[in-house]
Amino acid sequence: MLAATAASAAPVAYTGTLSGAAGSPPVPSPATGSTIVVFDMDAHTLTVNMIFSGLLGTTTAAHIHCCTAVPGTGIAGVATETPTFDGFPLGVGSGMYSMSYDTTMASSWSADFLANHGGTTAGAEAAFGAGLASGSAYLNIHTNLYPAGEIRANLAPIPEPGTWAMLLLGIPAVLGLRRRVTPGG
Repeated sequence: MLAATAASAAPVAYTGTLSGAAGSPPVPSPATGSTIVVFDMDAHTLTVNMIFSGLLGTTTAAHIHCCTAVPGTGIAGVATETPTFDGFPLGVGSGMYSMSYDTTMASSWSADFLANHGGTTAGAEAAFGAGLASGSAYLNIHTNLYPAGEIRANLAPIPEPGTWAMLLLGIPAVLGLRRRVTPGG
């Protein structure tokens, strides 16, 4: 007799570089930052870490938007809590933020995102996970000078360690082939 086992989803980390150029439309801001977002559907957690500096305005809100029609571009509604992440530093031009959320709590989601995905946290989790996986989610920091968002990071998965190892092992092979096909080499 064969035992059927359900596949277990591991936590998936997503990263992004915050910039005005990543906005839709782009914003002429010199501000920069970075973020790492970890989503774990099994543990029902969302962890958000970010650092930012050089904003032209002062912060009024930050949250994750999902899901754009085309990955990495366009705009979408707010998926996470509104009006801003709990404890996010407001009224500043630079800062850091780190928080974990229980995604089984309706308060972790915007009311619209929850309503648009079946009215349940399970529906919101599934839609959010799909949006992250497809590259159609982004983190935005809003300021008083740019209410629609001064800097944005399109979230992309961080490759698993095995993927990095395979990439690193492939570099010598590619360089070796390059030497063989280089004229006069």
